[in-house]
Amino acid sequence: MRTDTIVRNEGTQVLMDNLGLVDAERFIMLIQKEAFDYTLWQENLFEEMSIDEISRKATAYRENNRKIIYG
Repeated sequence: MRTDTIVRNEGTQVLMDNLGLVDAERFIMLIQKEAFDYTLWQENLFEEMSIDEISRKATAYRENNRKIIYG
C-alpha cells in the first residue's frame, strides 16, 4: 500500500499534467472551499455504470497508462 504522501504527490502531479500548474492550484482551492463529502462522492461515482462498463474502462485506462503504472 502506498503512503498518503505518495498518493498526494502523485495526485498533484496528475492535476498539474492535465490542468497545468495554475488551474491545478485553482482546483485544489475550489475543493478546499467547498463542503465536499468524499465518501458520498465515491458512493455515487459509478452509479450510472454497469460492472462490465467499469471493468472495460479500467482495463482501457491500464493499457493506455501501462508505462506510468508499471514503470
